[in-house]
Amino acid sequence: MKRDRGFTLIELVVVIIIVGILAAMGFTQYTKMVEKGRTAEAKSVLGSLRTAQRARHLEVGSYTNVVANLPVEAPTACTATHYYSYTCDNAGQCTANRCTAGGKTPNAAAAHNITLSIDGVWGGTAGYF
Repeated sequence: MKRDRGFTLIELVVVIIIVGILAAMGFTQYTKMVEKGRTAEAKSVLGSLRTAQRARHLEVGSYTNVVANLPVEAPTACTATHYYSYTCDNAGQCTANRCTAGGKTPNAAAAHNITLSIDGVWGGTAGYF
C-alpha cells in the first residue's frame, strides 16, 4: 500500500491558528512601539518650551502659563499637524497631552501625557516618557 505524502487538513488549520496568534501578538507590540515613537514630537516640543520658559524667567522674572507667550510652535488644542496639545503652568512645568480626537491622524486610542519640569525631570503616564 502506497502512502501519499503531504499535510492533512487538521495540520494546516493548526499551523494557520498558530501563525494568527503570533501575528496578533506582534501587531499589538508594533502599535505600542509606534505610539512610543510618536512621543518624540512631545519630547522635542517640551524641551523647546522648557528652554523658552527659562529664557522668559531670566528676562521677566517669572514663568508663564500661556503657551502663546512663548516663541515655540506648540498648539494648545489638538490640531491636524500635531499628535499632542501642550500646556504650561506658572511653576514652569509643561505638559503634552496625547490627542484622542482632532489631532494628527491617527489619534491615540487612549489618552496619556508627558510632563517636563523646569528642572528637567520627566514624568507623566508610565511607559511613554
